[in-house]
Amino acid sequence: MSKVPMTVGGEASLRAELDQLRKVDRPRISQAIAEAREHGDLKENAEYHAAREQQSFAEGRIMDIESKLADAQVIDCTKLNKTGKVIFGTTVDLLNVETNEPLRYQIVGEDEAEVKSNKISVTSPIARALIGKEEGEIVLVRAPGGDVEYEIEEVHHI
Repeated sequence: MSKVPMTVGGEASLRAELDQLRKVDRPRISQAIAEAREHGDLKENAEYHAAREQQSFAEGRIMDIESKLADAQVIDCTKLNKTGKVIFGTTVDLLNVETNEPLRYQIVGEDEAEVKSNKISVTSPIARALIGKEEGEIVLVRAPGGDVEYEIEEVHHI
């Protein structure tokens, strides 16, 4: 399988979630199942069924995270040469040419994308238009809401 790009922060976040699931959630759920079993008839025991459902979700999430980490190619843009070029992991200061509205986005992996935190997926229309471009360039972004032109003001390796 091909490697999937991920930032250092994205990897750390997934490892923290995996640690939480393995060391905290898994033992808590096992304890809840054991307690529910003590209450007798499992067919009509809502606590038991709820705990088993939680266990199923947690184990599925553990497998999902392990798979993502196995396929990850962690890229630390702070260790790359600062060329002024937009690459995966960089944070880009943009200016909407039409409205003069400033924007700042970090280009991250698909699983890390969170628009509220200004983290956009490398596969998003904006990121695809920006990758490979340099500071000072005007970039045309073909978005679902229409075409928008942005000027790349600065590229940060943070």
